[in-house]
Amino acid sequence: MLLRKTAWFWKSGLAVISFVLMFSISGCSDTPPEEDTVSETVIDVQDVSEEEQENEEEIINICIDLYDKAAEENKLDDLEIIRSIVNRLGENGYPAVDSRNQVNMTEAEQVLEFCKKVDAQEEAELTILEISYLGGFVKYDLHTKDGNVDVVRSYYGYENGEIQKEVTGRYQAEYWNYTEEGYLMFSGVWFSEELYVLTLSGVEEHTALRVQPLDETYRELSRKYLLPISFEQNNMFIVDWSEEDFGDLNFYDMYDILYPKVNGQYVPYVADDNLSVSAVYRIPKEEFESVIMKYFNIDSETLQSKTVYASEDSTYEYKPRGFEEVEYPEYPYSEVIGYTENSDGTITLTANVVFPYSGNSKVYAHEVVVRPLEDGGVQYVSNRIIPSEDNSEETWHTPRLTLEEWEELYGGE
Repeated sequence: MLLRKTAWFWKSGLAVISFVLMFSISGCSDTPPEEDTVSETVIDVQDVSEEEQENEEEIINICIDLYDKAAEENKLDDLEIIRSIVNRLGENGYPAVDSRNQVNMTEAEQVLEFCKKVDAQEEAELTILEISYLGGFVKYDLHTKDGNVDVVRSYYGYENGEIQKEVTGRYQAEYWNYTEEGYLMFSGVWFSEELYVLTLSGVEEHTALRVQPLDETYRELSRKYLLPISFEQNNMFIVDWSEEDFGDLNFYDMYDILYPKVNGQYVPYVADDNLSVSAVYRIPKEEFESVIMKYFNIDSETLQSKTVYASEDSTYEYKPRGFEEVEYPEYPYSEVIGYTENSDGTITLTANVVFPYSGNSKVYAHEVVVRPLEDGGVQYVSNRIIPSEDNSEETWHTPRLTLEEWEELYGGE
Protein backbone atom coordinates (compact mmCIF):
# COMPACT_ATOMS: atom_id res chain seq x y z
CA MET A 1 0.00 0.00 0.00
CA LEU A 2 1.08 3.59 -0.54
CA LEU A 3 2.43 5.03 2.71
CA ARG A 4 2.99 8.68 1.82
CA LYS A 5 4.14 11.12 -0.84
CA THR A 6 6.28 14.16 -0.15
CA ALA A 7 7.32 16.95 -2.49
CA TRP A 8 10.71 18.55 -2.93
CA PHE A 9 12.07 21.45 -4.97
CA TRP A 10 14.99 21.51 -7.39
CA LYS A 11 18.09 23.03 -5.78
CA SER A 12 19.65 23.85 -9.10
CA GLY A 13 16.61 25.57 -10.61
CA LEU A 14 16.27 24.00 -14.02
CA ALA A 15 16.59 20.34 -14.85
CA VAL A 16 17.44 19.73 -18.46
CA ILE A 17 16.32 16.44 -19.93
CA SER A 18 17.85 15.66 -23.29
CA PHE A 19 16.43 13.23 -25.76
CA VAL A 20 19.05 10.95 -27.23
CA LEU A 21 18.33 8.76 -30.21
CA MET A 22 19.90 5.38 -29.55
CA PHE A 23 20.24 4.04 -33.08
CA SER A 24 23.32 1.86 -32.95
CA ILE A 25 23.39 -1.47 -31.11
CA SER A 26 27.02 -2.50 -31.36
CA GLY A 27 28.37 -5.23 -29.13
CA CYS A 28 26.09 -4.89 -26.11
CA SER A 29 26.60 -1.21 -25.63
CA ASP A 30 28.16 1.78 -27.38
CA THR A 31 30.23 4.55 -25.85
CA PRO A 32 33.47 6.62 -25.95
CA PRO A 33 36.69 5.86 -24.12
CA GLU A 34 36.91 8.03 -21.04
CA GLU A 35 40.47 9.10 -21.73
CA ASP A 36 40.13 9.39 -25.49
CA THR A 37 37.31 11.90 -25.82
CA VAL A 38 35.44 11.59 -29.09
CA SER A 39 35.99 14.60 -31.31
CA GLU A 40 33.11 17.00 -31.77
CA THR A 41 33.99 17.36 -35.45
CA VAL A 42 31.31 15.82 -37.64
CA ILE A 43 32.42 14.30 -40.90
CA ASP A 44 29.98 14.98 -43.69
CA VAL A 45 28.64 11.94 -45.50
CA GLN A 46 28.42 11.73 -49.26
CA ASP A 47 26.99 8.86 -51.22
CA VAL A 48 29.15 5.80 -50.66
CA SER A 49 31.33 4.81 -53.60
CA GLU A 50 30.56 2.01 -56.03
CA GLU A 51 33.53 0.12 -54.61
CA GLU A 52 31.99 0.26 -51.13
CA GLN A 53 28.63 -0.90 -52.49
CA GLU A 54 29.87 -3.68 -54.73
CA ASN A 55 29.44 -6.48 -52.18
CA GLU A 56 26.04 -5.31 -50.93
CA GLU A 57 23.95 -7.39 -53.31
CA GLU A 58 26.12 -10.45 -52.77
CA ILE A 59 25.77 -10.23 -48.99
CA ILE A 60 21.99 -9.88 -49.19
CA ASN A 61 21.69 -12.85 -51.54
CA ILE A 62 23.80 -14.98 -49.21
CA CYS A 63 21.51 -14.62 -46.21
CA ILE A 64 18.06 -13.52 -47.44
CA ASP A 65 16.62 -17.05 -47.29
CA LEU A 66 17.66 -17.38 -43.64
CA TYR A 67 15.92 -14.09 -42.81
CA ASP A 68 12.82 -15.26 -44.67
CA LYS A 69 12.75 -18.48 -42.65
CA ALA A 70 13.34 -16.62 -39.38
CA ALA A 71 10.52 -14.18 -40.12
CA GLU A 72 8.20 -17.04 -41.04
CA GLU A 73 8.89 -18.68 -37.68
CA ASN A 74 8.94 -15.35 -35.80
CA LYS A 75 12.54 -16.01 -34.73
CA LEU A 76 14.47 -13.01 -36.02
CA ASP A 77 15.98 -12.59 -32.54
CA ASP A 78 16.68 -16.29 -31.96
CA LEU A 79 20.30 -17.07 -31.10
CA GLU A 80 20.47 -20.15 -33.32
CA ILE A 81 19.07 -18.23 -36.27
CA ILE A 82 21.64 -15.49 -35.66
CA ARG A 83 24.34 -18.17 -35.46
CA SER A 84 23.25 -19.66 -38.79
CA ILE A 85 23.42 -16.24 -40.49
CA VAL A 86 26.87 -15.53 -39.06
CA ASN A 87 28.18 -18.93 -40.15
CA ARG A 88 26.64 -18.67 -43.63
CA LEU A 89 28.40 -15.36 -44.20
CA GLY A 90 31.63 -16.89 -42.91
CA GLU A 91 31.32 -19.79 -45.34
CA ASN A 92 31.24 -17.18 -48.09
CA GLY A 93 34.41 -15.49 -46.90
CA TYR A 94 33.05 -12.64 -44.76
CA PRO A 95 34.12 -11.78 -41.22
CA ALA A 96 30.83 -11.79 -39.27
CA VAL A 97 29.71 -11.74 -35.64
CA ASP A 98 26.50 -11.04 -33.73
CA SER A 99 25.79 -7.73 -31.99
CA ARG A 100 25.82 -9.39 -28.54
CA ASN A 101 29.10 -11.23 -29.10
CA GLN A 102 27.50 -14.61 -28.41
CA VAL A 103 28.72 -16.30 -31.60
CA ASN A 104 32.36 -16.83 -32.58
CA MET A 105 33.44 -14.44 -35.32
CA THR A 106 33.96 -16.02 -38.72
CA GLU A 107 37.05 -15.29 -40.81
CA ALA A 108 38.66 -13.70 -37.76
CA GLU A 109 42.10 -13.99 -39.34
CA GLN A 110 41.08 -11.30 -41.84
CA VAL A 111 40.38 -8.92 -38.98
CA LEU A 112 43.67 -9.71 -37.28
CA GLU A 113 45.54 -9.10 -40.53
CA PHE A 114 43.77 -5.77 -40.98
CA CYS A 115 44.73 -4.73 -37.43
CA LYS A 116 48.35 -5.53 -38.22
CA LYS A 117 48.15 -3.30 -41.29
CA VAL A 118 46.78 -0.47 -39.13
CA ASP A 119 49.69 -0.84 -36.70
CA ALA A 120 52.17 -0.95 -39.57
CA GLN A 121 50.54 2.15 -41.14
CA GLU A 122 49.99 0.23 -44.37
CA GLU A 123 46.98 0.58 -46.65
CA ALA A 124 44.22 -2.04 -46.49
CA GLU A 125 40.45 -2.56 -46.70
CA LEU A 126 38.06 -4.87 -44.89
CA THR A 127 34.32 -5.48 -44.54
CA ILE A 128 32.92 -6.77 -41.21
CA LEU A 129 29.27 -7.75 -40.74
CA GLU A 130 27.52 -7.44 -37.38
CA ILE A 131 24.21 -9.34 -37.20
CA SER A 132 21.53 -7.63 -35.12
CA TYR A 133 18.83 -9.27 -33.01
CA LEU A 134 16.34 -6.71 -34.34
CA GLY A 135 16.15 -8.22 -37.82
CA GLY A 136 19.01 -6.81 -39.86
CA PHE A 137 22.75 -6.22 -39.84
CA VAL A 138 25.42 -3.53 -39.83
CA LYS A 139 28.09 -3.52 -42.54
CA TYR A 140 31.36 -1.89 -41.56
CA ASP A 141 33.53 -0.99 -44.56
CA LEU A 142 36.94 -0.19 -43.13
CA HIS A 143 39.84 1.49 -44.91
CA THR A 144 43.20 2.17 -43.30
CA LYS A 145 46.12 4.29 -44.45
CA ASP A 146 48.96 5.91 -42.51
CA GLY A 147 47.60 4.42 -39.29
CA ASN A 148 44.18 6.08 -39.64
CA VAL A 149 40.99 4.06 -40.04
CA ASP A 150 38.02 5.36 -42.02
CA VAL A 151 34.68 3.68 -41.31
CA VAL A 152 31.58 3.51 -43.48
CA ARG A 153 28.74 2.18 -41.36
CA SER A 154 25.60 0.98 -43.16
CA TYR A 155 22.57 -0.48 -41.45
CA TYR A 156 20.40 -2.94 -43.39
CA GLY A 157 16.95 -3.82 -42.12
CA TYR A 158 14.80 -6.83 -43.02
CA GLU A 159 11.11 -6.23 -43.67
CA ASN A 160 8.44 -7.88 -45.79
CA GLY A 161 10.84 -10.30 -47.43
CA GLU A 162 13.42 -7.69 -48.37
CA ILE A 163 16.71 -6.44 -46.95
CA GLN A 164 17.28 -2.77 -47.62
CA LYS A 165 19.89 -0.24 -46.60
CA GLU A 166 18.30 2.25 -44.20
CA VAL A 167 21.09 4.49 -42.90
CA THR A 168 24.71 5.09 -43.87
CA GLY A 169 27.32 7.16 -42.06
CA ARG A 170 31.03 7.77 -42.52
CA TYR A 171 33.64 8.73 -39.93
CA GLN A 172 37.29 8.44 -39.07
CA ALA A 173 37.89 6.34 -35.97
CA GLU A 174 38.97 8.57 -33.08
CA TYR A 175 39.66 5.46 -31.00
CA TRP A 176 40.90 2.14 -32.38
CA ASN A 177 42.21 -0.76 -30.31
CA TYR A 178 42.62 -4.50 -30.61
CA THR A 179 42.68 -5.54 -26.95
CA GLU A 180 44.53 -8.25 -25.05
CA GLU A 181 41.16 -9.90 -24.39
CA GLY A 182 40.60 -10.36 -28.13
CA TYR A 183 38.18 -7.51 -28.83
CA LEU A 184 38.26 -5.00 -31.66
CA MET A 185 36.97 -1.72 -30.22
CA PHE A 186 36.60 1.52 -32.14
CA SER A 187 34.58 4.73 -31.95
CA GLY A 188 33.92 8.03 -33.69
CA VAL A 189 31.18 10.48 -34.64
CA TRP A 190 29.21 10.13 -37.85
CA PHE A 191 26.59 12.19 -39.59
CA SER A 192 23.50 11.10 -41.50
CA GLU A 193 20.87 13.32 -43.11
CA GLU A 194 18.20 10.83 -42.05
CA LEU A 195 19.12 11.10 -38.38
CA TYR A 196 20.09 14.77 -38.34
CA VAL A 197 16.42 15.67 -38.67
CA LEU A 198 15.85 13.99 -35.29
CA THR A 199 19.09 14.62 -33.42
CA LEU A 200 20.44 17.87 -34.97
CA SER A 201 23.92 16.48 -34.40
CA GLY A 202 26.31 13.71 -35.24
CA VAL A 203 25.88 10.23 -33.79
CA GLU A 204 28.47 8.72 -31.47
CA GLU A 205 29.47 5.23 -32.52
CA HIS A 206 31.06 2.82 -30.03
CA THR A 207 31.69 -0.65 -31.37
CA ALA A 208 32.97 -3.75 -29.58
CA LEU A 209 33.43 -6.91 -31.63
CA ARG A 210 34.88 -10.07 -30.10
CA VAL A 211 37.42 -11.39 -32.59
CA GLN A 212 38.97 -14.25 -30.63
CA PRO A 213 36.75 -17.33 -30.15
CA LEU A 214 35.30 -18.19 -26.75
CA ASP A 215 34.29 -21.60 -25.41
CA GLU A 216 30.55 -22.09 -25.89
CA THR A 217 30.23 -23.40 -22.33
CA TYR A 218 31.51 -20.03 -21.08
CA ARG A 219 28.92 -18.22 -23.17
CA GLU A 220 26.13 -20.45 -21.87
CA LEU A 221 27.18 -19.79 -18.28
CA SER A 222 27.17 -16.04 -18.96
CA ARG A 223 23.69 -16.19 -20.50
CA LYS A 224 22.31 -18.34 -17.71
CA TYR A 225 23.75 -16.69 -14.62
CA LEU A 226 25.32 -13.29 -15.32
CA LEU A 227 23.52 -11.54 -18.18
CA PRO A 228 20.05 -11.85 -16.54
CA ILE A 229 21.34 -9.66 -13.69
CA SER A 230 23.91 -7.54 -15.54
CA PHE A 231 24.77 -4.03 -14.30
CA GLU A 232 21.73 -1.83 -14.84
CA GLN A 233 20.69 -0.08 -11.61
CA ASN A 234 22.29 -2.58 -9.24
CA ASN A 235 25.65 -3.24 -7.56
CA MET A 236 25.54 -7.04 -7.36
CA PHE A 237 28.70 -7.50 -9.44
CA ILE A 238 30.34 -4.24 -8.30
CA VAL A 239 30.85 -4.88 -4.57
CA ASP A 240 32.25 -7.80 -2.58
CA TRP A 241 29.64 -9.79 -0.67
CA SER A 242 28.84 -13.36 0.37
CA GLU A 243 26.19 -15.39 2.20
CA GLU A 244 28.24 -14.89 5.38
CA ASP A 245 28.38 -11.11 4.93
CA PHE A 246 26.16 -9.42 2.32
CA GLY A 247 28.14 -6.21 2.74
CA ASP A 248 26.83 -3.30 0.64
CA LEU A 249 24.67 -5.41 -1.70
CA ASN A 250 21.50 -3.36 -2.25
CA PHE A 251 18.44 -5.62 -1.88
CA TYR A 252 16.02 -2.96 -3.12
CA ASP A 253 17.80 -2.92 -6.48
CA MET A 254 17.76 -6.72 -6.45
CA TYR A 255 14.01 -6.66 -5.75
CA ASP A 256 13.50 -4.47 -8.85
CA ILE A 257 15.49 -6.88 -11.02
CA LEU A 258 14.19 -10.16 -9.61
CA TYR A 259 10.50 -9.30 -9.21
CA PRO A 260 9.72 -9.72 -12.97
CA LYS A 261 11.56 -13.04 -13.02
CA VAL A 262 9.49 -14.36 -10.11
CA ASN A 263 6.12 -12.81 -10.93
CA GLY A 264 6.20 -12.41 -14.70
CA GLN A 265 5.45 -8.68 -14.59
CA TYR A 266 7.13 -5.40 -13.72
CA VAL A 267 7.29 -4.12 -10.15
CA PRO A 268 3.92 -2.45 -9.46
CA TYR A 269 5.42 0.00 -6.95
CA VAL A 270 6.41 2.78 -9.33
CA ALA A 271 7.68 6.33 -9.02
CA ASP A 272 5.17 9.16 -9.20
CA ASP A 273 4.48 10.73 -12.61
CA ASN A 274 5.39 14.05 -11.03
CA LEU A 275 9.19 14.13 -10.84
CA SER A 276 9.03 16.47 -7.83
CA VAL A 277 7.21 13.87 -5.76
CA SER A 278 8.56 10.71 -4.14
CA ALA A 279 6.45 7.66 -3.46
CA VAL A 280 7.02 5.46 -0.41
CA TYR A 281 5.39 2.03 -0.20
CA ARG A 282 5.09 -0.71 2.39
CA ILE A 283 5.38 -4.17 0.90
CA PRO A 284 4.00 -7.14 2.86
CA LYS A 285 6.74 -9.32 4.36
CA GLU A 286 5.81 -12.46 2.43
CA GLU A 287 5.69 -10.61 -0.89
CA PHE A 288 9.11 -8.97 -0.52
CA GLU A 289 10.86 -12.01 0.89
CA SER A 290 9.45 -14.43 -1.69
CA VAL A 291 11.31 -12.50 -4.39
CA ILE A 292 14.66 -12.11 -2.62
CA MET A 293 14.78 -15.57 -1.05
CA LYS A 294 14.21 -17.31 -4.36
CA TYR A 295 17.66 -16.14 -5.46
CA PHE A 296 19.53 -15.72 -2.16
CA ASN A 297 20.03 -18.02 0.81
CA ILE A 298 19.16 -15.37 3.38
CA ASP A 299 16.95 -15.46 6.48
CA SER A 300 14.32 -12.89 7.43
CA GLU A 301 16.35 -11.38 10.25
CA THR A 302 19.36 -10.73 8.03
CA LEU A 303 17.25 -9.30 5.21
CA GLN A 304 15.43 -7.00 7.62
CA SER A 305 18.77 -5.72 8.91
CA LYS A 306 19.81 -4.79 5.35
CA THR A 307 16.56 -2.91 4.61
CA VAL A 308 13.96 -0.74 6.38
CA TYR A 309 11.52 -3.09 8.08
CA ALA A 310 8.39 -2.19 10.07
CA SER A 311 7.76 -4.93 12.64
CA GLU A 312 4.44 -3.39 13.77
CA ASP A 313 2.72 -4.37 10.52
CA SER A 314 5.33 -6.78 9.06
CA THR A 315 6.14 -4.71 5.98
CA TYR A 316 9.27 -3.62 4.14
CA GLU A 317 9.54 0.07 3.29
CA TYR A 318 10.22 0.56 -0.42
CA LYS A 319 11.08 3.73 -2.36
CA PRO A 320 11.24 3.51 -6.17
CA ARG A 321 14.30 5.05 -7.78
CA GLY A 322 13.71 8.72 -8.57
CA PHE A 323 15.14 11.34 -10.91
CA GLU A 324 18.31 11.76 -8.87
CA GLU A 325 19.00 8.03 -9.16
CA VAL A 326 18.74 7.74 -12.94
CA GLU A 327 21.72 6.23 -14.77
CA TYR A 328 23.06 6.97 -18.24
CA PRO A 329 21.74 4.06 -20.34
CA GLU A 330 25.08 2.55 -21.30
CA TYR A 331 26.16 -0.52 -19.38
CA PRO A 332 28.91 -3.15 -19.46
CA TYR A 333 28.34 -6.89 -19.39
CA SER A 334 30.13 -9.78 -17.71
CA GLU A 335 31.74 -12.41 -19.90
CA VAL A 336 32.72 -15.74 -18.34
CA ILE A 337 36.28 -16.72 -19.21
CA GLY A 338 36.61 -19.71 -16.85
CA TYR A 339 34.77 -21.72 -14.21
CA THR A 340 35.24 -24.31 -11.46
CA GLU A 341 32.68 -26.86 -10.27
CA ASN A 342 33.00 -27.02 -6.48
CA SER A 343 32.49 -30.08 -4.26
CA ASP A 344 29.50 -28.47 -2.49
CA GLY A 345 27.56 -28.21 -5.75
CA THR A 346 28.28 -24.55 -6.37
CA ILE A 347 30.06 -23.15 -9.42
CA THR A 348 32.70 -20.41 -9.33
CA LEU A 349 32.57 -18.26 -12.46
CA THR A 350 35.50 -16.05 -13.43
CA ALA A 351 34.40 -13.18 -15.66
CA ASN A 352 35.69 -10.01 -17.30
CA VAL A 353 33.56 -6.87 -17.29
CA VAL A 354 33.37 -5.58 -20.89
CA PHE A 355 32.33 -1.94 -21.37
CA PRO A 356 32.05 -0.94 -25.06
CA TYR A 357 31.07 2.63 -24.10
CA SER A 358 34.53 3.24 -22.61
CA GLY A 359 36.41 1.12 -25.15
CA ASN A 360 37.48 -1.26 -22.39
CA SER A 361 37.23 -5.05 -22.70
CA LYS A 362 38.34 -5.60 -19.10
CA VAL A 363 37.19 -2.91 -16.67
CA TYR A 364 37.95 -5.49 -14.00
CA ALA A 365 37.60 -9.22 -13.42
CA HIS A 366 35.37 -10.78 -10.78
CA GLU A 367 34.42 -14.16 -9.36
CA VAL A 368 30.77 -15.06 -8.91
CA VAL A 369 29.72 -18.18 -7.01
CA VAL A 370 26.31 -19.60 -7.93
CA ARG A 371 24.33 -22.54 -6.58
CA PRO A 372 22.27 -24.30 -9.29
CA LEU A 373 19.00 -25.68 -7.89
CA GLU A 374 17.24 -28.92 -8.76
CA ASP A 375 14.25 -27.06 -10.18
CA GLY A 376 16.47 -25.27 -12.70
CA GLY A 377 16.72 -22.11 -10.61
CA VAL A 378 19.80 -20.57 -9.03
CA GLN A 379 20.95 -18.95 -5.83
CA TYR A 380 23.69 -16.34 -5.89
CA VAL A 381 26.28 -17.12 -3.23
CA SER A 382 28.96 -14.42 -3.52
CA ASN A 383 30.78 -11.89 -5.66
CA ARG A 384 34.45 -10.91 -5.35
CA ILE A 385 36.34 -8.29 -7.34
CA ILE A 386 39.75 -9.66 -8.32
CA PRO A 387 42.32 -7.06 -7.20
CA SER A 388 44.49 -5.51 -9.93
CA GLU A 389 46.29 -2.24 -10.54
CA ASP A 390 44.54 -2.10 -13.92
CA ASN A 391 41.00 -2.14 -12.49
CA SER A 392 38.85 0.84 -13.51
CA GLU A 393 35.94 2.47 -11.71
CA GLU A 394 32.31 1.56 -12.36
CA THR A 395 31.40 4.94 -13.88
CA TRP A 396 27.99 3.74 -15.13
CA HIS A 397 26.46 3.12 -11.68
CA THR A 398 24.32 5.51 -9.63
CA PRO A 399 23.64 4.22 -6.10
CA ARG A 400 20.23 4.55 -4.51
CA LEU A 401 19.86 7.57 -2.22
CA THR A 402 20.86 7.08 1.39
CA LEU A 403 18.27 7.86 4.06
CA GLU A 404 19.99 11.19 4.77
CA GLU A 405 20.11 12.15 1.07
CA TRP A 406 16.46 11.19 0.61
CA GLU A 407 15.37 13.26 3.61
CA GLU A 408 17.34 16.25 2.35
CA LEU A 409 15.82 16.09 -1.13
CA TYR A 410 12.25 15.26 -0.23
CA GLY A 411 11.96 17.22 3.00
CA GLY A 412 10.87 14.49 5.39
CA GLU A 413 7.21 14.32 6.30
